[in-house]
Amino acid sequence: MISLEKISEENFKECINLDPGVTNEDFADSVAYSLAEAWIYYPDMKPFAISMDGELIGFALLYLGEENFQIINFFIVKGFRDRGYGRQAARLCIDYLKDVYKVDRISVPVDCRNYRALKFWRDLGFEESKNIEDGYVFMRCHL
Repeated sequence: MISLEKISEENFKECINLDPGVTNEDFADSVAYSLAEAWIYYPDMKPFAISMDGELIGFALLYLGEENFQIINFFIVKGFRDRGYGRQAARLCIDYLKDVYKVDRISVPVDCRNYRALKFWRDLGFEESKNIEDGYVFMRCHL
């Protein structure tokens, strides 16, 4: 079963070693970078390990600030892709934001060259906006 886990002393080392496994570093940040960003922008950032039956298979970083809720870093490690786990984990992130923060819109910044990610988020109901910053298009989902 897929779940979102808080980053803790128990899972920190395993989490920090998760590899986004992308050939272009612009497509996903490392966990170390994301955790540093979460620390700097605390409490507006919420990092999660993505777990399947206790094994860490991915990472998500959520932005909660300025009434502009976003999933700003999201990946499933290479050996677990194309099995539907990413879709399940993304739904958990969306449901978390909807249930805990009562949001009606979520954004995801996606590198314009990452066609696989663009399709992934489209399939989850996100649409590309006209907002493009530094090569990232902000995809939006209205709940």
